[in-house]
Amino acid sequence: MGSAVEGVGSMENRRNARVPSRMRCWCEGDNVTLYSRVGNLSEGGLFLRTSTPLQEGARATVRLGAGEATGPELHTSVKVVWTRPGGQSWPPGMGLAFEALDAASLERLRQIISNEQARWPGA
Repeated sequence: MGSAVEGVGSMENRRNARVPSRMRCWCEGDNVTLYSRVGNLSEGGLFLRTSTPLQEGARATVRLGAGEATGPELHTSVKVVWTRPGGQSWPPGMGLAFEALDAASLERLRQIISNEQARWPGA
C-alpha cells in the first residue's frame, strides 16, 4: 500500500501532466463495481477517489466520458498502481494506470482531458 509520502514522491516521476477533474467514472474489478469521482487525469492514468480502493496490482476496467456530447464513452483496462487509505490529509483513493490504449482510445482520452481542462481552468 502506498503512503502519502510515496504518492507525493511519485508525482515527480510522472511522464504525463495531470489535469484536475471532477467527472465521475465507473471502475469494474473482480466482483466489485465502483462509481466514483476522478481527482485528476492524464494520458497515463487517473486518480480515482474512493474509500474502498482495489488492491494494488489489481486489474480493472474503467468507463469515462459517459454523457458527454463530444464523443463516445472511453472503455479501457487499467492497473491499480497505488492506493491511499482515508484518514490522512490527502483524499483516499487509488492511482490507476491505463493499459494498452489503441489510437482511437488515446484520441478519445485526449478529448476528455481537453474538456476537463476547459471545464476547470486554473484549477
